[in-house]
Amino acid sequence: MSLSLAVITYNEEDNIVRLLDSIIDTVDEIIVVDSFSTDKTKEICTQKYPQVKFFEKKFNGYGEQKNHALSLCSNEWILFLDADEVPDEDLKNSIKKITVSENYKCSIYKAKFNNHLGIHLIKFGGWGDVCRERLFRKNCAKYSDDKVHEFLIYDKKTETLDGKINHYTYKSIHHHVTKVNRYSDMMAEKMFEKGKKINRFKIIVSPIFEFVKVFIFKLGFLDGFAGFYIAKTMSYYTFLKYIKLKEKIRLVELEKKNIKAT
Repeated sequence: MSLSLAVITYNEEDNIVRLLDSIIDTVDEIIVVDSFSTDKTKEICTQKYPQVKFFEKKFNGYGEQKNHALSLCSNEWILFLDADEVPDEDLKNSIKKITVSENYKCSIYKAKFNNHLGIHLIKFGGWGDVCRERLFRKNCAKYSDDKVHEFLIYDKKTETLDGKINHYTYKSIHHHVTKVNRYSDMMAEKMFEKGKKINRFKIIVSPIFEFVKVFIFKLGFLDGFAGFYIAKTMSYYTFLKYIKLKEKIRLVELEKKNIKAT
């Protein structure tokens, strides 16, 4: 049996080399679906790594983009990683044992994460116990069509791989805030499309509760200032997604009133 790596990218010149160098000896095929990056992502993938099959597709949401990448994979097993994720040696060995064996126990495997914020390994605040589906047989799973916070859909039993994925979430404060802004845009759009309503009380209270949940209840304070930063930015993300939803609803209602007035 053989293994395909699937990755979706947009302006990942700072991450893609680290990922590809770490995994190139483990996989048989590398599929990169790019959202028309404006940096050197395409140049790096196509010129430095001849093994990469590079495709470009307009980004309409994470679920759709990931499913497109899955459709391009030609091997029986698929390893799905983000450009800022790097599997450690134990995980790669665990993957190899499964994909070369005819006696694998199941079709969906999860991987544990080491989430890094800059130089800090985050152990609390909900970041220290992350485990996600990353290895699966083709045609046994697909991603939901959600624009953001997509999830893998399957009806098979799962097991957890040995080893971990090192996830490097943070390049700079500017990069992180830009990411928060983009995600909150998509989340507001997602909630709007599903008809979700919002009121001022929730806009005010939810970010406060999010901070308390992450920093206190999930022990984020044990990560020190890094834990405070995470709690604060997650609170800010919660505020942004709801205030943007309220604005979107208000603009649509205003447009309807204007149409009726004419």
